Amino acid sequence: MLLDLDGVLNPFAASSCPDGYLEHEFYPGEGPERYCPAHAAWITDLAAAGDLHWASAWGEDANTLFGPRLGIGALPVVPFPPLPFPPEAKVPAVSALVGDRPAAWIDDNHTEAGRRWAAGRSAPTLLVPIDSAVGWTRSDVDRVLDWVAALDR
Repeated sequence: MLLDLDGVLNPFAASSCPDGYLEHEFYPGEGPERYCPAHAAWITDLAAAGDLHWASAWGEDANTLFGPRLGIGALPVVPFPPLPFPPEAKVPAVSALVGDRPAAWIDDNHTEAGRRWAAGRSAPTLLVPIDSAVGWTRSDVDRVLDWVAALDR
């Protein structure tokens, strides 16, 4: 499972901080990012169901800055190119990481390259699109958990 951060856990496109979210300036001078403490349980649920990786431009900062705010342990990180990189540059790194294993990718910016990659795979693949003005919801998490459970049947 691959979990993006901005737009998924951080609904940056919302006009104001959504209910249940807090704001914190992780990078001084860049303004606050949003996070929801309740997401810790959702991330824990996903990690308990299988391999879960950060698939975010935050890289290791997802573990050193964001994770501690949620009170979660470190997750493996998909190695992306140095910033700045275009969203479609995530696809080769994701492809290399997952190989021929099933993959569920939760992201607010699935590109055409990502959709082509998913459609062309022989392994089961689930792209979960997220609205960056809303962020992910429990139904998104449950969709992934149900998909993973169905793989085991």
